[in-house]
Amino acid sequence: MSFDPESVREQFPILKRQVNGRPLVYLDNAASSQKPRAVMDAMTRLMETSYSNVHRGLHTLANETTEAYERARASVARLLNAASTSEIVFTKGGTEAINLVAASFGRSLVAGDEIVLSQMEHHANIVPWHFLRERQGVVLRFVPVTDDGRLDMDAYRALLGPRTRMVAISHMSNVLGTINPAREIIEAAHAVGAPVLLDGCQAIVHLNVDVQALDVDFYAFSGHKLYGPTGIGALYGKAERLAALPPYQGGGEMIGVVTQDEITYADPPHRFEAGTPAIVEAVGLGAAIEWLEGIDREAAAVHERALYQRVVEGLNGANWLRPIGQAPGKGAIFAFNVEGAHAHDIAQILDRYGVAVRAGTHCAEPLMRRFGVTSSARASFALYNTLDEADAFVDALGRARTFFA
Repeated sequence: MSFDPESVREQFPILKRQVNGRPLVYLDNAASSQKPRAVMDAMTRLMETSYSNVHRGLHTLANETTEAYERARASVARLLNAASTSEIVFTKGGTEAINLVAASFGRSLVAGDEIVLSQMEHHANIVPWHFLRERQGVVLRFVPVTDDGRLDMDAYRALLGPRTRMVAISHMSNVLGTINPAREIIEAAHAVGAPVLLDGCQAIVHLNVDVQALDVDFYAFSGHKLYGPTGIGALYGKAERLAALPPYQGGGEMIGVVTQDEITYADPPHRFEAGTPAIVEAVGLGAAIEWLEGIDREAAAVHERALYQRVVEGLNGANWLRPIGQAPGKGAIFAFNVEGAHAHDIAQILDRYGVAVRAGTHCAEPLMRRFGVTSSARASFALYNTLDEADAFVDALGRARTFFA
C-alpha cells in the first residue's frame, strides 16, 4: 500500500479554506487534528437514521445504535491489539482515562507510596496524581529529561523501588516529539512489581501500538487527535487490572443490582461507563479508526518524518531560532522559540500568512521550566500536510523573524 498526501487531503473539507487571504497551513495537529469526511458522514448518518440510547432498549433504533457503539469499541480494540473488547473503556478523552486510573487505583494508596512520572508529561498526566499527593500523602517522583529531550533512563531505573506503586509516562511527548522506549520502561517497572500507564494521546496518531506486545497495563488516548471528534477517548486496561479497580463514577449502566441497602457493580468495561455515553462521538471515533485502516500508516509515518526533516533543513543555520527537543527518532513535532520574540507573537504573525501553530506552555509547565523558558511555539504535522506546507511554514517563520530583528 502506498501513501499519497494529496489524495488524503481531498477527504478533509476544511483544508480547502483560506485564512487571511492565504491557503490554510494547519500545523496545530498535536492539539487537535482535522476530520475526514468519513467521520462527519458516520456521525450524521447515525443521527439521521438510527439514533437512540444504547443498551437495554428493545426497539430497532436502540439495537442499531448499540451495535454501532459496540462496533466502535471493537475498532478501538483492533487499533490497540487488545485481547478483548472488554478491555476497552470509553471515556470523554485521554484526560478522563488517566483520571479514571488515578482515582480508582489511587484509593488503595497510602502516605509514602510513590508514583513515577517524568518531566515531559502533559498536565493531564500530572495533576490527577497530584490529587493523590494532596489528599493521601502519595510521593511523586519525576524522571529527568536530557538536554536533547530524552528520558534519562538511568535516572528512571534509580527511581524505581519497593514503594513504587505506579509508573505513568507519555509514550510520545506532545512538546518534544520524543518517542519514549515504552517496552524498556514497562519491563523495568514490572521488575519491581509496579504497573504502567502510558499516555498515548500523541503516539497513537503516529505509531502502530500493540498493547499486548508492549505488555502495558493501561493505555490512554483521545479521539480528537486521531482524526475523530472531541468528547471521546478510550482507556485500555488489562482484564485483570480493570477487574481489580473500583468504579470511578456512579449512575446508570455501571451497576449490577441496586437496593436500598447495597449495590453490586457491572463487569468491565461497563463498570466504568456511568450514565449515557458519548454515543455519536464514539461512532465517530470508530469511523476515524476504520478510515485509518485504509491508509498505510508506516508510509504515512515516513511522510510525516520527511515533513519534520524538511523544516529542520530549511531552518538550518538560523541562529535566531532555538529548537526544543532534538531526540533521535523523534516524531513530527517542532517546538521552538525565536530570539527576542514571545511565542504568542510569533504564532499571531504566522497566522497572517495562513499558518496555524500553537503557542504557550502546551500544558507542560514542568518541561518548560526544565528548558528554562516560559513558553514556546509548536508546529506539529499530520499525514495530510505536504512538503509545500513545510516550506510555507519555514518561509512564514523567516518573515515573522524580521518583525523582531
